[in-house]
Amino acid sequence: MAKTSLFSAVVLLWALSAWGQTAPPSPFERGVTPIATSQIDKLVFGKLEQLHLQPANLCTDAVFVRRVYLDVIGTLPTGIEARDFLVDKDPNKRSALIDRLLEREEFADYGAMKWGDLLRVKAEFPINLWPNAAQAYHRWIRTSIKENKPYDQFVREMLTANGGCFLVPQVNFYRAMQNKEPQAIAQTVALTFMGTRAEKWPKDRLAGMAVFFSKVGYKATGEWKEEIVSFDPTMKAPAGAAAQAAIFPDGTPAQVGADKDPRVVFTDWLLAPKNPWFARAIANRVWSWLLGRGIVHEPDDLRPDNPPVNPELLAYLEGELVAAHYDLKPLYRLILNSKTYQLSSIPKTQRPEAAANFAQYPLRRLEAEVLIDALDQITGTTEKYTSAIPEPFTFIPENIRSIALPDGSITSSFLEMYGRPSRDTGLESERNNRPTADQRLHMLNSSHVQRKIEQSRKFQFLLQSKTNPREIIGGLYVMILSRFPTDEEVQTALAYSQTAKLGQREAALDLAWALINSAEFLYRH
Repeated sequence: MAKTSLFSAVVLLWALSAWGQTAPPSPFERGVTPIATSQIDKLVFGKLEQLHLQPANLCTDAVFVRRVYLDVIGTLPTGIEARDFLVDKDPNKRSALIDRLLEREEFADYGAMKWGDLLRVKAEFPINLWPNAAQAYHRWIRTSIKENKPYDQFVREMLTANGGCFLVPQVNFYRAMQNKEPQAIAQTVALTFMGTRAEKWPKDRLAGMAVFFSKVGYKATGEWKEEIVSFDPTMKAPAGAAAQAAIFPDGTPAQVGADKDPRVVFTDWLLAPKNPWFARAIANRVWSWLLGRGIVHEPDDLRPDNPPVNPELLAYLEGELVAAHYDLKPLYRLILNSKTYQLSSIPKTQRPEAAANFAQYPLRRLEAEVLIDALDQITGTTEKYTSAIPEPFTFIPENIRSIALPDGSITSSFLEMYGRPSRDTGLESERNNRPTADQRLHMLNSSHVQRKIEQSRKFQFLLQSKTNPREIIGGLYVMILSRFPTDEEVQTALAYSQTAKLGQREAALDLAWALINSAEFLYRH
């Protein structure tokens, strides 16, 4: 930080922390009661009315632009992008921005990061893909998202893949598991693509599904660390094992010929439009990514005794996805354009069922990768990442963004501290976004964050291009919080610099530090 004491800068942080409590006009919500304009809104608001709950007001443009950037591409808007959106008078600008973001390169980066967690894309123990395979797998996932591959095709290519792990990257689905026995493979398939935890099923039901994966063969090659995964019709059941017929998870017996790859038979069943799990699981998962929790919560724990809070809503999203031939982008558009998604995070009631029924947008701390990328973006700095498996097999470009890291083994002390998942299980809950004392101390008082602020090329450019203190304050707010400051916030910042008798640079850096440490910056809202 600057020459001032930590105590005086903390006073500034406290003075600027009136988030959600500012007098009208609020920078966080419009004084407008939302009106249902889509089927999503009719279903959500209808359920809220039944529960005698009021939805929050709609969020402001400043909140929306930041929120939708973070939720769709895992990236803060730049100061210029935020300012241009805020001054745009087009009444359809929110919808237009959604369309633009869905075509951005970062949409594929952020999507590949999320799928990398679920598919356990990791080179080292206990997954042990090895860097070559992990990077090839990540590249295939990212390319599939970038090219907008239909979700059913994406899944089919993984479940029915045959070949070497370097040349046919999707076969790494069968390698990225700690246990490669048929029953363990069946559990992984159920968790990842059906959103259900098969280890809780009756034993005979899981055993019937495991038969579909009983002829997955693994074979090493002359290429170091390469492995071929393929259908092997010669594989026999373990000695002494009882004969088990292939049975679909819905209890229907399957007919599998001797030379037929049973994985194909299972995949045909799974991807059928009337399948009770497939479309429902991914619709619920996408909803949870954008709204903070699933219609069924947790999003990978679908079971009869864990029903959806709004069954009609989940059925609607499922039907729309099937009608779009499993193109996920229309599903994103439906949700993002809804008034439900665009509600303020300031609740009108503290009843716990309000959050469970999406009466307001949920406060969520930024993921570790998104947070460090945001710090790097606003300061113009970079981060150093390392891997337990060294070069030449792991190359880490200096300016790579954290959401684009191709391998869960590539990490940093910041990512570890802020709860990045280890990618060992494929569970959504493996990511830990709960705040800790260590995290707060790191943001408040670490040399790591201090250096980023003091060495920031972007802050230096702002100070060189602007001489008016009000313009500098406004520039920092737009750059860091994606909004213009209120008059009260401007007066607080000016009074602080005068009281502390600071120069322009020191005052600006202290303000930047205070904004970076605010809940408004650290959380999605």
